[in-house]
Amino acid sequence: MDLRYPYGFDSTGNTARTSHLAHIREMIEQILLTAPGERVNRPNFGSGASRLVFEPNSAMMLAAQNQLIQGALQQWLLDVVRVESVSVEGDDSTVSITVQYTVLETDQTQTEQFQVGEGAV
Repeated sequence: MDLRYPYGFDSTGNTARTSHLAHIREMIEQILLTAPGERVNRPNFGSGASRLVFEPNSAMMLAAQNQLIQGALQQWLLDVVRVESVSVEGDDSTVSITVQYTVLETDQTQTEQFQVGEGAV
């Protein structure tokens, strides 16, 4: 069963569910926005991408964060997806992260974009 994130209830009062592809996207989002050390009993979970907004936008910092994000996704979603590529781009107060991955169960390639910061939707 794929639970919706953030946790909530549907119109019948039951735990809200989501599609498998949407659940995978939500898992990626959790890894991106969770800072290492933030979760109890899982101190290594996350990539800390949300703090990128407060870092200076340099090519070296974005490349390093790109590697950290790709490593975190591979570590925590190893049995769900194969990460094909990660692209991190910064623009003043907004950071855009594009993740291309293949769902192992269906061999379907997906591309998702996430934004962190002031211009995030």
